[in-house]
Amino acid sequence: MNPTQYYFSFYRSFDMALAGILTEAEIAAGLQSCQATDSFDYKTFFVKVGLNSKSKDQLAQVFGILDQDRSGFIEENELKLFLQNFSASARALTDAETKAFLAAGDSDGDGKIGVDEFQALVKS
Repeated sequence: MNPTQYYFSFYRSFDMALAGILTEAEIAAGLQSCQATDSFDYKTFFVKVGLNSKSKDQLAQVFGILDQDRSGFIEENELKLFLQNFSASARALTDAETKAFLAAGDSDGDGKIGVDEFQALVKS
């Protein structure tokens, strides 16, 4: 499998994984809210995509998708590509957006976001 095939198979599997959690309309609304550079606001995004109303189990499933290296944490490099998890054509977060997102979610100061921190951030 070449990198392009892997890339598209990954996003197809991601779409299937989110099929039972988020709707295409919710995802589109969330992405629409932060198209412009430096316009990403995690609270607005979580509300627009409906994550703030999901159960802890559903948020844990989303966390597992966002934790691309399966380390048990969402690190800064994974946060930078956060929006691309929802749509392959979405933009990467700017360094400032990424750092602000990480600072908001990293309640224990270890430089990464664990599943409990992610759930708390989404519900904040």
